[in-house]
This record gives sequence, structure tokens and C-alpha cells, in this order.
Amino acid sequence: MAFRTENPATGIVEQEFTSATDADVTRAIERADTAFASWRKTPAADRAKALAGVAQAFQDRGDELARVISTEMGKPFAQAQGEVALSASIYQWYADHGEGLLEEETLDVGDDAKSVVVTEPIGVLMGVMPWNFPQYQVARFAAPNLMLGNTILLKHASICARTGELIEEILHAAGIPEDAYINLFVSTDQVTTIIEDPRVRGVSLTGSEGAGAAVATTAAQNLKKSVLELGGSDPLIVLDDVDVKETATTVATARMSNAGQACNSPKRILVPAGMFDEFVQTVVETVEGMPVGDPLAEDTEIGPLSSVQGRDDAVSQVERAVEQGATLHTGGRALDKDGAWMSPAVLTGVTREMDAFKEEIFGPVAVIYSYDSVDEAVEIANDSDFGLSGSVWSKDEAKAEEVARRLEVGMAYVNEHATTKAGLPFGGVRRSGYGRELGRWGFTEFANTKLVRVAG
Repeated sequence: MAFRTENPATGIVEQEFTSATDADVTRAIERADTAFASWRKTPAADRAKALAGVAQAFQDRGDELARVISTEMGKPFAQAQGEVALSASIYQWYADHGEGLLEEETLDVGDDAKSVVVTEPIGVLMGVMPWNFPQYQVARFAAPNLMLGNTILLKHASICARTGELIEEILHAAGIPEDAYINLFVSTDQVTTIIEDPRVRGVSLTGSEGAGAAVATTAAQNLKKSVLELGGSDPLIVLDDVDVKETATTVATARMSNAGQACNSPKRILVPAGMFDEFVQTVVETVEGMPVGDPLAEDTEIGPLSSVQGRDDAVSQVERAVEQGATLHTGGRALDKDGAWMSPAVLTGVTREMDAFKEEIFGPVAVIYSYDSVDEAVEIANDSDFGLSGSVWSKDEAKAEEVARRLEVGMAYVNEHATTKAGLPFGGVRRSGYGRELGRWGFTEFANTKLVRVAG
């Protein structure tokens, strides 16, 4: 597996990185296992102080970190700055709340015994991270587990190697011991070796269904905990009382954020039949008016996709949808220039018989459906193998909340989509994975919730 920075805006390879040898992997596991014995005993206040230092470094080095994101995977600079700020907030949240989450809990079970629950770390963890939010998704995994006292081996996406190095550098400078967080440029086979090692107690992966299934299988075969955050085909239901142009503009912008490369992007937009034509027209106009260009340019709203392969896959999905009978209103083509460029697309007329109805399209493609009743909209929304998040948009918040509660997803929103904050749980159901990250829920995924009982 080649770890390198290939700028998706230019197609130029800007930096290459040396992959770890098998001996490097063996040493890394030994180092992390040895570090666990001391890191878990480090006072919680000191671990919190280190995480606060990480948060401050992310703030102080925000533009540098954002520029690396833009260069490695093509995210527009303003959006990359937002990701850096979100990452900082996660480290700070666990710095602020970690000690409280570690407090012992006394249980009242109706007898004279003393029953206490303590939260303890379990050991070395393996993290396998993706490229689409390369700093935020590491923070989701690393911050709670370092606060808890676990130690971490981290494999980043091959196209985000420089990000992997920078995160490690920042964590170490802030006070996380060098052996408590180790960045590794390892292959898929080496990841399997790491998970199989008895000193490694769990694995967290954010990525594709295929990668998730492989990691989960290895973990299960070795009786280890795994947390998976996989794909999504999130529904977004518009109710019939909204301002059509305002909502359509907001939804179009949300779908095109990060060039559509987000697991929880609104990939299936469901609109009442009575406003369908106006809504589609507004989305098309909005998309066509969004500047596509250099991710480091100030006015760019849509950058390149992360790779030529990713671009080609998205274009192929659009072309297949059209071949099967869908209507393409704009875009959907590879741009004739170096790099991984694609014109943003709007599709309608997708039916259950088409591949695009079930597939996740990981690119700047808005798919809009028409519905005749709210029950029909909910039925379409839940007719998916995925179940990450979904949203409902309406002026009537109570009605929208009622509909949102009917969505079979891990996260349901009203009048917003894909909102993520450090204190909110993140995760899905079905083929979108299992387990939760962030907040108190992410804090205990890799914890030993231990009962200590003293008979009365």
C-alpha cells in the first residue's frame, strides 16, 4: 500500500512516505502495550491537561492543518478550517468532561452490600481511519480513548499520510506519551496481524462496508470488541409547509459539502409532489451556481473528489442511473483537466429497480424523489440497507419531530442535517455499522465497566 500525497486538484504526487515493516509493527505493539501500564495510571487530570493542549494546538495551527486537508483530499479550505475547529472542540470536550465520566457510580439494588461501578481502560486499540474527514474522525476515536487511559495504534488512509504524521506530532507535543499514540503506515495484511495480536484489545474502523466486514470478522475470530462507522444513504424528507426556494438552496448546499463525500450526507432527498418541480429547479440552479475549483481558493465551494478512482466511480454510477431510466438535469461528468474533477449532478426519476436506489453515491450527486404522502416518504426513507442518519424539514417542528422519530437511523434531525458535536452520539444501524462515538457513549465503547461489590 503506497502512502503518498497525490494532490487531487492537480494529479501531482507531492510527497511519498515509507511504509512500516513487519518488524516495525511488532515493535509498535510492544511499545503500546508497555505504555498502557503507565498511561492508565497517569492521573486523569494529567490526561485531561494533555488533551486540552491538543485542542489548543489545533486552534493555533488551524490554517496549517486545514491546508494539509485541502492538499491531500481536496476539501475546500473554508470547509477544512471547519473540520479543524470541530476536531479541536472534541479534544477539549473530553478534557473538560473526562474526569467526570470516570467517576465511580454507586448502585442501589436494595440490599446492604456496597455496589460500585468503575470505568477502566482495556488496553491497546487499533484505529483504521478514512480520508474524507481525516482529522475529525481521528479525534472521535482518539480523544475519548486517550482520556480513558487506553493506548492507540493508528492507521490513517494512504492518501492522508501527512495528516497522520501531523496529528501524532501534535499529540506528543501536548503531553501524550510517544508510545501511547503511534501512527503507522501499514498494509491491510498488517492491520489483520495487529488485530490478531492478543495484546490488542479492540479495533475501531470508519470506512467502507467491505473494510468493515473484514475488520469485524478478524476481531470476532479473536474475541475482540469492534466499532464500525460505515456507509450511508441518508434520507432527507421535506414536508409541504416549507419555503421551497430557501429549503432547496440549503439542501443543495448540504449535499454538495465536501463534494458529497460524507457518509451522512443527504443522499436521498424526498419532496412533496406539489412542490417537486420548483424544488428540483432551485437545486439545479444552486448547484450550477456553486464555484468548482482550486480547494485553496477563497471562493471555491466544490473541490475535486479525493481521487481519480473515486471520481470515476461516481461518474459511472450517474451514467448507469441514466442508462436505467433516471433523468440527469445537470453535471455528472468528468471534467477534462488534470486531477479528480467532476461536475456536480442532480438526478430524478430513480426507481427501486435501479442500482442508484440502493447504492451509496459518494460524490457530488443530489438524487431527488417525489412523494404523495408522509407515510410514503417514510416508507421510501426506510427502504434502505443503511441507517446512519436522516432529517425532516418543516415549519411545524412538532410534526417534523414525529416524522423524524419514525426514521430507522442512528441519528434523526429536524431542520438540520448531519450536525455533529462533541457531546452528541454518532453512529448508525444496519449496514451503516454499530457502536457509537462521541459524548459519554463513545467514552465507554472500549472500557471495562467493572462492578466492585462488598457484601454487607
